Amino acid sequence: MYLKFTARLIGTAAAVALLSGAATAEQWRGWNIHVDGYPNTIAMDKFAELVEEKTGGEITLQMFHGGTLGSQPDAIEQVRLGALEVGNFNLGPIGPIAPEANVVSLPFIFKDVPHMFRVLEGDAGQMIADGMAAKGLTPLAWYDAGARSFYNGTKAINTPEDVVGMKVRVMNNDLYSGMIAELGGNPSPMAFSEVYQSLKTGVVDGAENNWPSYESTGHYEVAGYYSLSQHLIIPECVCVNADSYNALSDDMKAALKEAALESAELQHQLWAERETASRETVETAGAVTNEIADKSAFQTAMTPVYEGYLEANPSLRPLVELIQATE
Repeated sequence: MYLKFTARLIGTAAAVALLSGAATAEQWRGWNIHVDGYPNTIAMDKFAELVEEKTGGEITLQMFHGGTLGSQPDAIEQVRLGALEVGNFNLGPIGPIAPEANVVSLPFIFKDVPHMFRVLEGDAGQMIADGMAAKGLTPLAWYDAGARSFYNGTKAINTPEDVVGMKVRVMNNDLYSGMIAELGGNPSPMAFSEVYQSLKTGVVDGAENNWPSYESTGHYEVAGYYSLSQHLIIPECVCVNADSYNALSDDMKAALKEAALESAELQHQLWAERETASRETVETAGAVTNEIADKSAFQTAMTPVYEGYLEANPSLRPLVELIQATE
């Protein structure tokens, strides 16, 4: 009798523990715009795996790739509002929401990609992260998105004059539109998914992006001139809904941060490999690429962009100066 009672008691306790675990476990959903096999996609799947491992299953993350849960602007809002918990976002579309994040979208603000990471790992990076968190997006790690350069279907770009009159697709951010306008072009903000057909049909003459995006989307097939202006070096983030993150214990926060940083290490490695492979692919296919020996004319043309930005955001002048002073 005692043994039966004990067995029932143990069984009841186990069931209660199971139900308790099920009640406390959190099932999160994550968004990513990139396709299967892309460095970010692989890294975000690794992040999901590490989250479950490092939280002991208390948090599980299901990733949705290829923008299946909406466009990037829509997904950013979903994460801010808590409809999604996680997103791998470019900081470009976050800029209009969080002014601190918009600093990275100033043309030529970074000397190169290593300089960008040095900035993000220092005080300036913390200021950017704090500004994003205040708008509902807490960045846990920074992903590499390379340098963005111009491409089009008619000619190589070597000077600002080559952009005059050209319709150029940009992400939805006034700084990018201002950049193209100051070069004499016509900025055309549109969703990333619409760019291929727009290039093909002549709705736009050109666009700008990094090597892997230029290659993976097939844009090189309809815009075969890629000019290495490297005008924008914009990081991507592994971002979580700020309220969801702040509700976690310190241990769970640390586990998520560690998982994100490990996924970032993988992403950086895969990105470097993919950049090389993407360039080889498009050049083998016949795309014409050119270095721009002297970018000073492009940089000088951005003076009004900087002046307008700092006039509208005087409180961010110290952040801009801190980035520029970072070696």
